[in-house]
Amino acid sequence: MSQDAPPENPATGLESQLRRSLDRVLESLQLRLALLGTEWEAEKLRLFSGLAGLLMCLVLGAVALGLLSLALVWVLPAPWQWLMALGLALLYGLGAWAAWRWALARLSAPSSLFEQSLAELQRDRALLRGGPDV
Repeated sequence: MSQDAPPENPATGLESQLRRSLDRVLESLQLRLALLGTEWEAEKLRLFSGLAGLLMCLVLGAVALGLLSLALVWVLPAPWQWLMALGLALLYGLGAWAAWRWALARLSAPSSLFEQSLAELQRDRALLRGGPDV
């Protein structure tokens, strides 16, 4: 006597296939969002190169400011000239260093634009696979 396997429930097979299809769709969407995040980072790098051009303008402006400072130092009496030159140099150097650190911190901060979306998609995929609620 042959024992036949119990008939498979067609609804279970359909549900499994639907879950796999949705998993593939969400995986594709997750990949697209990750690629979009990469493109966003490339755009930030492009903007940074534009800012480097602006930095060149600032350097030329600093040269002009330096020449103006030099004229100011020459106008002062001799005993005060070195003190004025030292003070201006320290002031300009400190300002340039602070501005550079601020600009680097702002531009190199990682973008968290898509982190929440990617986390939600991973949670949805886990739920579709029948995994634990994340």
